[in-house]
Amino acid sequence: MLRPLFAVLLALLAVACGDPSAAAGASGKPRVAVIPKGTTHVFWKAVEAGARVGAESTGLEVVWKGPLKEDDRNQQIQLVQQFVSEGVAGIALAPLDHVALAPVVASARQKGIPVVIFDSALDGTPGKDFDCFVATDNRKSGEMAGHYLVKLLGDAPADKVRKVVLLRYQAGSASTTEREAGFLDVVRAAGLEVTVDNRHAGASIGEAKSEALKLVDELRAADGVFCPNESVTAGMLLALEQLQLVGKLKFVGFDSSPQLVKGLKDGSIDGLILQDPRRMGDLSVQQLAARIAGKPVETVIDTGAALVTKANMHEPKIARLLE
Repeated sequence: MLRPLFAVLLALLAVACGDPSAAAGASGKPRVAVIPKGTTHVFWKAVEAGARVGAESTGLEVVWKGPLKEDDRNQQIQLVQQFVSEGVAGIALAPLDHVALAPVVASARQKGIPVVIFDSALDGTPGKDFDCFVATDNRKSGEMAGHYLVKLLGDAPADKVRKVVLLRYQAGSASTTEREAGFLDVVRAAGLEVTVDNRHAGASIGEAKSEALKLVDELRAADGVFCPNESVTAGMLLALEQLQLVGKLKFVGFDSSPQLVKGLKDGSIDGLILQDPRRMGDLSVQQLAARIAGKPVETVIDTGAALVTKANMHEPKIARLLE
């Protein structure tokens, strides 16, 4: 339905930008940039798959490009600047830093380039400072993790307080910060003692494992642990295995990968909060296509989250998220 409008769009872009080849790809379709936080984690590969489905259904050409590591804010800023300079027809961005990426998004908007923010929030107002925000309700999903860990731990004896450890992701990441805050609200309200809440794991599985190993005493004394994304969950799992603590404390993580699914199956992980990354990528590109065509878009779209356990992981709607 959108395709008949694209010829008009390209003509307008040719006048505005002076270079229609930038807004149109080699295929002749409008060219949009989709910029994730990183390109190595399984989560982002699923987002990319969804984005390409969205492109196919709307007649766009997607350029998928992001930093190699999820801590390279400068590279992500440079990528946005590059695509703005090229005059792409639209940008979908998962900001590494909710503050640092705001100025370059503003520059894209000033040049008339539609911007959809996905996965992680950006400072500003959807519909005003950018066109749309497509993401999981991250605070709610953190609360979901907290409620499940409280349930797993049950009531403590009268002379004991349940202790939990939170290993954070990295400063500046709005999505994981919201998950962490939601988790902390729930477990503290339930009377659990949070013995660690100020340590950041970093961008990679290896960094997360190293940081988790530094918490050996706290982990040995803990009853439960929560990690807010794929890399931190995977790194914590490796650390618990090395410390021979698997099964000795309750472990709730976030996101999916073959390693984490295996941990769920063998009982090394008690629960995972899963997003729908394919849907996130698909909807982000669909919203860009609508905006490019001059149609109204929803300013905020919640792509949903689910608690996955060994007991429900084979249910069709859950199994799809684990693929």
